[in-house]
Amino acid sequence: METPLVSIITVNYNHAAVTCELLESLRGITYPNTEVIVVDNGSPDEDPSVIGERFPEVRLIRSPENTGFAGGNNLGIRQARGTYILFLNNDTEVAPGFLEPLVNKLESDPAIGAVSPQIRYFHQPDTLQFAGFKGINPYTVRGKGVAFREKNDGRFDRDTQTAYVHGAAMMVPVRVMREVGLMAECFFLYYEELDWSNRITRAGYRLWYVHDSVVFHKESVTAGKLSPAKVYYLNRGRLLFLRRNIHGLRFITAVAFLLLVSIPKNTLLYLVKGQTEYFGAYRKAIAWHLRNLSSKEIFINPSLSV
Repeated sequence: METPLVSIITVNYNHAAVTCELLESLRGITYPNTEVIVVDNGSPDEDPSVIGERFPEVRLIRSPENTGFAGGNNLGIRQARGTYILFLNNDTEVAPGFLEPLVNKLESDPAIGAVSPQIRYFHQPDTLQFAGFKGINPYTVRGKGVAFREKNDGRFDRDTQTAYVHGAAMMVPVRVMREVGLMAECFFLYYEELDWSNRITRAGYRLWYVHDSVVFHKESVTAGKLSPAKVYYLNRGRLLFLRRNIHGLRFITAVAFLLLVSIPKNTLLYLVKGQTEYFGAYRKAIAWHLRNLSSKEIFINPSLSV
């Protein structure tokens, strides 16, 4: 029986050496039918040609500009030929047999709209980053992961439904994308896969965590990688998620919480700690939404033509 083609997409931005480490691990996988697409998101400080030179089997797509996580992946989707598309962060590495369980899960039930593997920290492989999501609080717009930073002690060795898939490693059938559209590019960074998960579930599909597929993520376990850019895009994305996904009384309550609690609290914390750069980034995120209160563009979902 022929195995379905899986298109593996990863986005590179100024980290070709890290991307090459992922590609090296993909050379060792046991699934027999894949294509690998690397989208260089307009890297300004290095030439991504080394990727194509070291991995000639990979299709390297060069975007003339940085279009963010969603935009870069969407560019790859439009070039993909697979039945399923797997999105991997370029700072991940994979176990040899990680792909078969994801494909098998999707093949087992057409009502499954997306899956994510178990994600462990690369530098602490006994510690889990993802074994599912519990959901996002509609008032604070903050979520909680299952097993986040917990030891891999066997408690999460079973497949379970999840509220959201994880952007570092997720697989979606192309037929689902044709129905619900691609990732919303207004996010640029953060919250886009959560928004996409909501659209997929609203279309009647279920999302699953697949325990026997394992991906290792090089993101730090500590909070040491906070930066003004991360503060800006996280808060901008959180508010975009609120505007696109929460409605009615819950929306009014969430906005009230934001204005009366969240914004004053975060502003005070940044100023008291002397984190003026973070405060500036936070204020910039709020200002972006004030400037775009009536924007219809934030509700656009790119389509995948038949």
